[in-house]
Amino acid sequence: MSDQTGRVDVITDQDVVRVRQLVRTEAVAVKLSLVDQTKIVTAASELARNTLVYGGGGTVEVSRVDNGRRQGIRIVFADQGPGIADLDLAFTDGYTTGGGLGLGLSGARRLVDEFHIDTAAGQGTSITVTKWCR
Repeated sequence: MSDQTGRVDVITDQDVVRVRQLVRTEAVAVKLSLVDQTKIVTAASELARNTLVYGGGGTVEVSRVDNGRRQGIRIVFADQGPGIADLDLAFTDGYTTGGGLGLGLSGARRLVDEFHIDTAAGQGTSITVTKWCR
């Protein structure tokens, strides 16, 4: 079960800030611990930046979810960019095409409870992450 709580079009750096603010607000609303709030906001920041930098911009949709036992937050990052040609390489710690630390995808995956990516070269990328209350 899920109910839509917010959508941000990611076109500028300021939109990445808006994503972080929205995710923080929703994390507090579903009563994630402070540590888990920090984890999901960090993951959202990394993935929103990837949507902007590598995907050429896109959308981020944040929703509250409830599986009958606990609540959480689900975030979907979508772009129509070039896609990721080699996922294994992209998930390798230290790998980067942008001169950063190379912790974006693999780091974000470690910070959330569920991580699903749908991508193909030339097809864009959609990443869905979920963080559940403990």
